[in-house]
Amino acid sequence: MTSSTPSSSSCPYLDTINRTLLDFDFEPSCSITLESSPHIYGCLICGKFFRGKGRQTPAYTHSVTEGHCVYVHLTKGTFWCLPDDYEIDKMEPSLQDIRLALHPTFTTNQVRELDAQNTELVRDLFGRRYLPGYVGLNNLNKTDYLNCVVQALAHVRPLRDFFLLAPNTCQDDDNDVARRMMLSNGDGNDVATAATGSTKNGKRKMTSSSSTLSTTTTIPYEQFSPIAKCFSLLLRNMWSPHRFKSNVDPHMLVQAVSVASNKRYHVGQQAEAGGVFLLLLH
Repeated sequence: MTSSTPSSSSCPYLDTINRTLLDFDFEPSCSITLESSPHIYGCLICGKFFRGKGRQTPAYTHSVTEGHCVYVHLTKGTFWCLPDDYEIDKMEPSLQDIRLALHPTFTTNQVRELDAQNTELVRDLFGRRYLPGYVGLNNLNKTDYLNCVVQALAHVRPLRDFFLLAPNTCQDDDNDVARRMMLSNGDGNDVATAATGSTKNGKRKMTSSSSTLSTTTTIPYEQFSPIAKCFSLLLRNMWSPHRFKSNVDPHMLVQAVSVASNKRYHVGQQAEAGGVFLLLLH
């Protein structure tokens, strides 16, 4: 007697997903081992993060002991059913909102028309209205100075456009497909080069005006510094109309800034906004 791998359309656990508990603003690290790795999975039932999906890994153990069966790979954006260990079809319609919330992306046309078309309030998962790009950033214990800098830089159009489009060189069209389906039913040197719109040895240059937007690819997104990657992700979350909550947590950028500054700018320590602004630009 042979058995076949279940198809995505037959996955019986999709209705157990609890979107109210999902929060992708935090660093992808295992809630059990506290380690970060490229293979961290988010449980879509309780919202916790776990490492791996093979036998004896935290994710596998969690699926067996708690009966939570649907997971998303936080880096790749693929969906998995555990402990059965089969991948759910990435084009499953009921998962497209999660895909867009996990990895918000923008096309060149969307960025070009962003200021002109971003005039209507959207609703988050709880029914709260917000205007993309004009959202609150959580204060992580005296990190308000960093929030001020981010809010200012998020509205410098050439800088904003560069970082909104930055990941497009290394991602496929999965999110574009997801977006269409929804409509029908991350060293501060990179920040400085983006602000000026040029790089020395890089491959991306952007010029922006009210009517034109052009990009020349050079520095691959994978080669961005931790600060630049976190800044890009934070801006994409701030400008995304597909968020599950109307506020954004800058946790990952705060951690990257703390590491880059040798904890000069750290959670719980008040600092001047001008200092962290200079750090980002240098």
